[in-house]
Amino acid sequence: MTGVRRPVAAPAAASTLGRAVAVLRRRAVGTTTSEFLALAALLVVLNLVGLVMVLSASSVYSLDESGNSWAIFVRQAFSAGLGLAILLVVQRVDYRSWKKLSAAGLAVALGLLVAVLIPQVGAGANGATRWIALGPISIQPSEVAKLALLVYAAMLLSHRLSVVQQSARSLAPLGGVTALVVLLIMLQPNLGTTLIILGIVAVMLFTAGAPMRPMAVIAALLAVMGVALAWAAPYRRARVLAFLDPWADPAGTGYQTLQATSAIAEGGWTGVGIGASRAKWGFLPFAHTDFIFAIIAEEFGIIGATFVVALYGGLVVVGSRVARRAPDAFGMLLATGITAWFGLQALVNMGAVAGLLPITGVPLPFVSAGGSALLANMAAAGVLLGVARHAGRAPAATSAT
Repeated sequence: MTGVRRPVAAPAAASTLGRAVAVLRRRAVGTTTSEFLALAALLVVLNLVGLVMVLSASSVYSLDESGNSWAIFVRQAFSAGLGLAILLVVQRVDYRSWKKLSAAGLAVALGLLVAVLIPQVGAGANGATRWIALGPISIQPSEVAKLALLVYAAMLLSHRLSVVQQSARSLAPLGGVTALVVLLIMLQPNLGTTLIILGIVAVMLFTAGAPMRPMAVIAALLAVMGVALAWAAPYRRARVLAFLDPWADPAGTGYQTLQATSAIAEGGWTGVGIGASRAKWGFLPFAHTDFIFAIIAEEFGIIGATFVVALYGGLVVVGSRVARRAPDAFGMLLATGITAWFGLQALVNMGAVAGLLPITGVPLPFVSAGGSALLANMAAAGVLLGVARHAGRAPAATSAT
């Protein structure tokens, strides 16, 4: 690759994450569970894949934008290190403590969602205002809102399990809060994150035993609203039409989908080799963010892409097991929501890259470049690990729901 040096920092990053796993393992021995160790291993591998692929996928773009092929990788490595520190702290906190902080956390998230809409505060890119810039650091409030709403939903539903079949006492309160959150996110606008949040809440309601008939009615109404919103905005309508027939406008609305699927096809079974992607040379926009899975498939082939899919499948399986073995309803719902978050977002991202779903602009958890998303993912993973530490234990007397 002309002008781009071979990475030499990747082994150091791998060594750092390896030491982190050792720390988690030492803390787990005698006090935690096999689910804890399995989650820790999956998270480390996903972060390693992310660091390696961000370096590969972003090198050309970084060189063109800043003259330094390492620029985006360095930022991602910093975010990974900070995220790791957050995870190590959060996973040591008794997960039941988050119940007391759920309302305050949701209030902070709502405040950030309002702040990002203020012209002097919110920072925009690509026609959307989704970030709050604090010098060199940017915060994406919608990522904070995902976790805050999830924790609040787990608290609310765990306290109302005995009346969860009564829509007025289960669906209505949570539905009102969720509607407020997604309304503020849609004003940015951000339909992709809205869909993920609605999916998370729906999975949590189903797990809690909410009545199916009103849930089905609400789902139908939301589907109609989603179609209307997609059709009302020209850029969203273009994405839907491009999904239905990308060849109708191959140089315009169908360009990303065609370039992504072309990169996947180019990789074949074993890939063209790490660092040898052609798509990242300006052919595939957002190669290091929303479309990084296409670069993985191109450089590592179907075998490498399948391995990444298997990592997310393992995360969902282990997360579901943690939820089943949680000591109480709050832990079960927390683990369910976080697992649904990672699984749904990975499915939506990879489905869009492969041309199986419309493009929504959501990143691949733990892998795509993006500091706010990675930090939120690591914080949520820390909460999940915290529940996993107690999996299979009898509920404490103070945590009865």
